[in-house]
Amino acid sequence: MRTRGAVLREMGLPAPYAESRPLEVTELELAPPGPGEILVKVRAAGLCHSDLSVIDGSRPRVMPMVLGHEAAGEVVELGPEAHGFQPGDHVALSFVPTCGECHECRGGRAALCDPGGKANAAGTLLSGDRRWEEPLHHHLGVSAFAEHIVVSTHSAVKMPDGVPFEVAALFGCAVLTGVGAVVNSADVHTGQSVAVFGLGGVGLAALLGARLAGAGILVAVDRIPDKLELAKELGATHVVPAGDDVVEQVKQATGGLGPDHALETVGSEKVLAEAYAATRRGGTTVTVGLPHPDRHLSIPAVTLVTEERTLKGSYLGSCNPPVDVPRFVDLHLEGRLPVERLLTHRLAVEELNEGFDRLAAGECVRQAVIFGD
Repeated sequence: MRTRGAVLREMGLPAPYAESRPLEVTELELAPPGPGEILVKVRAAGLCHSDLSVIDGSRPRVMPMVLGHEAAGEVVELGPEAHGFQPGDHVALSFVPTCGECHECRGGRAALCDPGGKANAAGTLLSGDRRWEEPLHHHLGVSAFAEHIVVSTHSAVKMPDGVPFEVAALFGCAVLTGVGAVVNSADVHTGQSVAVFGLGGVGLAALLGARLAGAGILVAVDRIPDKLELAKELGATHVVPAGDDVVEQVKQATGGLGPDHALETVGSEKVLAEAYAATRRGGTTVTVGLPHPDRHLSIPAVTLVTEERTLKGSYLGSCNPPVDVPRFVDLHLEGRLPVERLLTHRLAVEELNEGFDRLAAGECVRQAVIFGD
């Protein structure tokens, strides 16, 4: 079938992207779904820093690629053996297709699915195939910035019809990554102190997750004043502007000791080092950011022992999407996880390049491309 999508053919074009136009919206040919796959009409797709990291080259991927990985839409057609779905189903899409059968999946670590990770690195679907007729690659098994896409059923999770598509899309990345990092990776308990470094979509989702988990002191850190104000509205007890004295300010906000848990969501080894330095003795530092593979972290190694510190990574919020997405959606529908507050802009697919300029400048939280009927 013919459809339209946004293709990235070359990484590293200079900003502003409104001028260099790295994303080309063009007509594409999409093959039908294969075994275990579904055709989805995309209704909304979020702009995430992980997309920007591919555009600017700090997250290298195979080229050319139909970009985007956070989306929600409606099932249109089933491939053979596409069990569990029907045409008309509303779905959110996860950026890690979890096979359910590999060592990691069977061990309860679906975010580290081995076949899913290999397929994502190769720019294919979970099957190893590509459904774009040109030599185009899939982005993280989704390719969200297109009107129609083919995905593995292992990338899709059913959503209630009552959740707006632009909100449903956020559950596939921002919510899984941010909320999951708090409740799964950090395992925050009632009354503990939490600091979140970076208040983009994932960082503010983490803040929502920390409030949900019952954090006592909740510190939000960012360089953008508007994001600090939004963090206050969403439950932060303290806000700290990013700067040279950020570590000391976070410690002061937590009684001089530092937080029990510090989460870094920026994708900067410098910010991760600050989050680690701010964490209290015996505390846990969790990172979900994705720096360039060439970047390295330097910390005082002895503190891991003498202060019984924990430093851990969290990919996809250490979530199992078929389990955690419905759990988080239920909390949202109960009013306990106001994910809709993360949406700051809605745009057309032709405005993607301008949207990524806005994201790079920190002038938004989550933007959503809205696809019409």
